[in-house]
Amino acid sequence: MTFKLRGLVAATHTPFASDGHLNLSAVAQQAEHLHRVGVGTVFVGGSTGESHSLALEERLALTRRWSDVVRGSNLRVVVHVGANCLADARALAATAQAVGAAAISALAPSYFKPRSVDVLAACCAEIAGAAPGLPFYFYDIPILTGVSLPMPEFLAVAAEKIPTLAGLKFTNPDLMAYQRCLHAQDGRFDISWGTDEYLLAALALGAVGAVGSTYNFAAPVYHRLIAAFERGDLATARVEQYRSVQLVELLARFGFIGAAKAVMGFLGVEVGPTRLPNTSLTPEQRDRLREALEQLGFFTWLRS
Repeated sequence: MTFKLRGLVAATHTPFASDGHLNLSAVAQQAEHLHRVGVGTVFVGGSTGESHSLALEERLALTRRWSDVVRGSNLRVVVHVGANCLADARALAATAQAVGAAAISALAPSYFKPRSVDVLAACCAEIAGAAPGLPFYFYDIPILTGVSLPMPEFLAVAAEKIPTLAGLKFTNPDLMAYQRCLHAQDGRFDISWGTDEYLLAALALGAVGAVGSTYNFAAPVYHRLIAAFERGDLATARVEQYRSVQLVELLARFGFIGAAKAVMGFLGVEVGPTRLPNTSLTPEQRDRLREALEQLGFFTWLRS
């Protein structure tokens, strides 16, 4: 199965109404915005999408809505289907295949944690088997799951158990392991990079695709970064990467997901509040964030 994630892949927010319910009507606006800023693939229902704060039926509805919105367009949808309950993950995977998603991805169960790459591969095989027609990416994000297993070894084991294994969504700052994954089995696997503020380093090592949350609202910064890298202009690429670092650092001070959703609103794409245990910004915090972004030059970055 040949499938590759190329360029920027936006890990999309799940839109909520002010009362906390899903606001699926906002998905069309999200898609239009991403198309306008040159993002060709979306990663739906992942960490940025607050997947673990959604009920299964909500995640299924979100998957169906994104599929309906992008049908007939060039925007591809990768659906995150990981869950602590493998039956839920299988239901999500089967639905993703039924509605025409381009690929699926799953992070590790994180309450009862797999303790070895063999057990992790067995979990992933269960999930991938429910969507045998779709490429499968394991989503490695140990800072959130608490599952920290060697990905080069996982690829070796999982390749024997998962016929549809395409690669990894590698949200892990271990650049040595990243290189080993890129070179595993003569470069067979697609190892997409998942840490926005390290993108330039990953490009230098061979990354060709990146999945991230800030690509929703800062895609022009990263397009310029990639273009500068490809033409050998490292000085410019470093400037753009440092802008990313400053942006991520600023949002983290306010609570990253809540602040990121506020930024989407500043750009005219209202994706609503977060769900607990994530927190939303108060009106005063939104004003302070907007002022800080203006001082940083963020809105100018989107135009230059």
